[in-house]
Amino acid sequence: QVQLVESGGGLAQPGGSLRLPCAASGVTFSGYAMSWARQAPGKGLEWVSGIHSDGSDTYYADSVKGRFTISRDNAKNTVLLQMNNLKPEDTALYYCAKEVYGSPTGRFDYLGQGSQVTVSS
Repeated sequence: QVQLVESGGGLAQPGGSLRLPCAASGVTFSGYAMSWARQAPGKGLEWVSGIHSDGSDTYYADSVKGRFTISRDNAKNTVLLQMNNLKPEDTALYYCAKEVYGSPTGRFDYLGQGSQVTVSS
């Protein structure tokens, strides 16, 4: 059974930073791309960032490019989203997502339970 467990998140001021680690189990982690997606209040799920199964390539939505960094450790079955220079519009529930293929395509078959990120002064 695939499980994705996010931690981190919380409250940050505009311009601040937060880290979102995600631990995966029940899956051959190194065989699949991983992504982060978010859902703001009253809005649909938005893809944020993805990383190739071997970590060789990373991808970002234009809204977070240059501010967020995704990375993974296949030895520890973890993926991390480092969020810098946070903006109020980054406020959302953030989900760790397992992709269907080795390269990120935005097609997920598993999501974590979500971690709340709130950016406010």
